[in-house]
Amino acid sequence: MAVKVEELLTAEINQPARYLGNELGATHKPWDAASVRWVLTYPEVYEVGASNLGHIILYNILNAGPRQLCDRAYLPAADLAAKLRSTKTPLFAVESRRSLTEFDILGFSLSYELGATNILEMLDLAGIPLTWQERATNAQNGAQIPLIFAGGQTATSNPEPYADFFDFIALGDGEELLPEIGLILAEGKTNNLSREALLLDLAQIPGVYVPQFYDMAADGSVHPNRPQVPQRILRRVATPIPAYSIGLVPYVQTVHDRLTVEIRRGCTRGCRFCQPGMLTRPARDVEPQQVVEAIEQGMQATGHSEFSLLSLSCSDYLALPAVGMEIKNRLKDKNISLSLPSQRVDRFDDNIADILGGTRQGGLTFAPEAGTQRMRDIVNKGLTNEELLRGVKTAVDRGWDKIKLYFMIGLPGETDFDVLGIAETVRWLHRECRINGRRGLNFNLTISNFTPKPHTPFQWHSVSTAEFSRKQKLLKEEFRGMRGVKVNYTDVRISAMEDFVGRGDRRLAAVVRRAWELGAGMDAWWESLDQAYKAWTQAIDESGLTWKYRQVESGEWNLFEKEEEHDTDADTDTRMNLPAGAGTGAPPLLDQPLPWDHLDTGIDKNWLKIDLQKALEAATVPDCSFEGCSRCGVCGTDFGHNVVVDALPIPEFAGEFVPNTERKQRLRVWFGKVGDMALVGHLDLIRLLDRVVRRADLPISFTGGFHPNPRISLANALPLGVTSTGEIADFELTESIDIESFREKLAAKLPENIPIYKVESIDLKAPSANQLLEAAEYVITVALGGSLTENGELDHENSAPVSVAPDANWEAWVKTIVETEAFWRVHTTKSGKTKDVNLRDRLHKLELVEHKPDSSTSARGATSEGRAVLRFTGSCRSDGNLLKPEHIVFMLEQVSQQEIQLLQVERSQLILGYG
Repeated sequence: MAVKVEELLTAEINQPARYLGNELGATHKPWDAASVRWVLTYPEVYEVGASNLGHIILYNILNAGPRQLCDRAYLPAADLAAKLRSTKTPLFAVESRRSLTEFDILGFSLSYELGATNILEMLDLAGIPLTWQERATNAQNGAQIPLIFAGGQTATSNPEPYADFFDFIALGDGEELLPEIGLILAEGKTNNLSREALLLDLAQIPGVYVPQFYDMAADGSVHPNRPQVPQRILRRVATPIPAYSIGLVPYVQTVHDRLTVEIRRGCTRGCRFCQPGMLTRPARDVEPQQVVEAIEQGMQATGHSEFSLLSLSCSDYLALPAVGMEIKNRLKDKNISLSLPSQRVDRFDDNIADILGGTRQGGLTFAPEAGTQRMRDIVNKGLTNEELLRGVKTAVDRGWDKIKLYFMIGLPGETDFDVLGIAETVRWLHRECRINGRRGLNFNLTISNFTPKPHTPFQWHSVSTAEFSRKQKLLKEEFRGMRGVKVNYTDVRISAMEDFVGRGDRRLAAVVRRAWELGAGMDAWWESLDQAYKAWTQAIDESGLTWKYRQVESGEWNLFEKEEEHDTDADTDTRMNLPAGAGTGAPPLLDQPLPWDHLDTGIDKNWLKIDLQKALEAATVPDCSFEGCSRCGVCGTDFGHNVVVDALPIPEFAGEFVPNTERKQRLRVWFGKVGDMALVGHLDLIRLLDRVVRRADLPISFTGGFHPNPRISLANALPLGVTSTGEIADFELTESIDIESFREKLAAKLPENIPIYKVESIDLKAPSANQLLEAAEYVITVALGGSLTENGELDHENSAPVSVAPDANWEAWVKTIVETEAFWRVHTTKSGKTKDVNLRDRLHKLELVEHKPDSSTSARGATSEGRAVLRFTGSCRSDGNLLKPEHIVFMLEQVSQQEIQLLQVERSQLILGYG
């Protein structure tokens, strides 16, 4: 049964358009025709989840399968979450609007160590038991409960701290794995298998880990508790398919508000701190033609004005300059920009600079990671000072005046000299890279705290949060007074929790659950870090694991123990070694079982030990995509091999986009915002119209300047939640077009609840609709809510000097308002100034359309003595002379001495003054 979402999305809910589920790209498959019904449940707010590429790809793939239905759900913001609880409404999937309990399977993305608390929040809101044990018991008692699973980087690297919460874990890439799971589910439903039997079948699929079929030993290692499941579970590897990246186009602005296409999956650079680089091997380049076609088709299908090419290391996609230039040339006349994520500074050159940006030059981000050459060699960054300087100089020469740099502190073997080297490196770059030989380059630095990750050579290292704090203090002193540099530091407490949970075992499930109960959701970290940290530490204390957390605070042991104390000036060669046993075989500590040893990611644990020894020697390992094999263990039958596309000839540059500012025709469009489109805000509507014009391929004219925008002008902003049948927009075109053809093309790309009523050609020299706007007509529904005096809401200062008999009715109140000369109210301007305004001067016409006496309960919970439908016309000018529906309510309250509730608002027309 569908949840009545429209009753939940009332005025107090922020950004209600994120819960509509009918964005462009949403798939609505028949419920009854599906044999397996999925929900991809992203445990972040919509703006994060709806723009996540993995979420979009898997959603498209599952819905492409026959008899498979895939819906979506997101973590509701705090306002909607509170309303779901207060109304006892279960969390719903956005497209079908059905409760999550009605589906067969829910898949969560677990890509961050502290993200599991959000998953528990969503399960609780859905009314689903939090652990597999509780769900199994309920299922045995006849309850229909969906299977709950997780995928993503954290789930693949170490799912043990979260094992109690999931029926199974999907390890690695999901493009092939999830459809296989769907087939087993369909067969299991047909055969009416029990929950346990179905999970046993799923456990036979490579890449599916079912925690309940494995037990944790006293040493933290994990072993099967039945012979039917494998000793080690294989990570799945899939080939990227760019066509599935073309998907959702949200109404609201998202975190990554652009088309994103993957060009390379996997990274073989071998940075020793980098978990994604280890867990995504081998490297797989996408065929350039597939990338170009996906972007060209995707930009047309979505209407985006920006696209991004995605990879862990975009610069290692050797065809990048050729692909970028080909796309830039093809989309030359579309006002399109290209952005890239953080990239290798040693590969940044003129060829890459040529393809970046467009008319809107984006930011540029490099990640040197460490401030000295020795530290960059220890972490196998493969970057020299000369390469760093050359890359940054190239950026300055090509017009960038601000660059973002990422560094880490707390790396194994780091000394204070290395920490201060970060500031010295920035000071050196600032000195060497001056803009036009005079002005200094601006740097935005992010300095994060290194936290060791499973499946990396540094997985045995321990960090010290006390040392983090001390080193941050050193850097703050060093950066004090340095001009042109902004420095952001990661909070030490967040890093401590990431490390504590990320390398934990099954004992931490109780900690995660208790932390959630105490309010440690992800949002709490950003809104109230103190509260979140307190919740986590209290949960740790109650679990009896405080001793383990104290090891995180102080550091259990250091891989780089000094044999003796040395001075740490520039010429010092700091000698370091492993704990006892180094050189004669791996020390005993490195042979101890780890909670994630039963997961076969392809990386040989012995290779990690060997690479760790090389780190101790500050020895680097070359990138096996371009040089010799490093023998990490990945390449073979199970995981495949590196697939590298050679560099291609770079097409000749066809020139930058030159905005066509010609104005050959102006068309005025009368349109509506009805139904759920009332929940799309004004700025979101402007973005929507821009994308609609792009998708319709209409010859829109652009403004000039550095940031050309389409010449689309709305007459007036419609308040959120208000429907309308009288909106007006002006479109200026670079060529004349048949009015009916324009209307058909525009209507074909607009949502169905934005109907077009009329299109007219307007003289180019005529004033805009916004300039001509004089008045607006509204139809409002109001209701009585009780005596203002009784409710204590009477505004004596602004009361109108009128008197109405106790037995007055709507008709009498309307008549009184019309006959009254003044209703004074204090108005506060945007600048904070106040002035008295006579609202009656702004009222042109007011009439009672309908009166419905009843005793129903209103939306605000008060029992009304009757409802009325009123129509009014009032000032609506661009100079701020406005009469709003709330002003009519104010006047009604003055004449009635009753509380008046505004139940519904519709703007029926905007009235232009043509002189």
